[in-house]
Amino acid sequence: MCMGPRRTSIESGLVTSLSRPGGNITGVSFGSATLQPKRLELLHGLVPPPATIVYLRDPNAPSFEIEARDVEAAARELGRDVLSLKASSSREIDAAFATIVQSRAGALLIGNTALFGNPRRQLAALATRHGLPAIYSIREFVVAGGLMSYGASDSAAYRRAGSHYVPRIFKGVKPGDLPVEMPTKYELVISVVAAKALGLEIPDRLLALADEVIE
Repeated sequence: MCMGPRRTSIESGLVTSLSRPGGNITGVSFGSATLQPKRLELLHGLVPPPATIVYLRDPNAPSFEIEARDVEAAARELGRDVLSLKASSSREIDAAFATIVQSRAGALLIGNTALFGNPRRQLAALATRHGLPAIYSIREFVVAGGLMSYGASDSAAYRRAGSHYVPRIFKGVKPGDLPVEMPTKYELVISVVAAKALGLEIPDRLLALADEVIE
């Protein structure tokens, strides 16, 4: 299986430790929820104060509280105003964007949750329509029209789970005896196409940090 990051996997009770998870669970961690402060920092460099940054999150996500605390702490450190909004369905996403437009926010931080993966085209289209630079957790959002993402590779995690874990479990190895693997690399992906649609010029210093630039 593929699961959340080190801290949230343990704190939520999914596993007792990464080296020996115990029970019937193991897999590859995306390590994504704990990266929200870094994503906020990237937005901070792209959209300067005093613009408000909206943090859209799923209240049903296992990492909801931990992620929220991390974002709040990072916002205080950066001196940024962050407006937190909740959405747990496509309808609530539309309602949240209505509030975002009313608040005249300057940027958007998308929470790390499986829920937002399905309507990623909806999220990317809404952000573009309302002129909001947004950052997401995985590359697939950028492919769907989003501006930028920072996180581990979803496809690499699934390949690793299929090639490393599934065969061994089929051979009788207990899942709880297989260590949970953490990502070894995180990637920043930026879409110049989306930036042009937003009327936004990506600073050279940010482009220089990107692992992939979609043009």
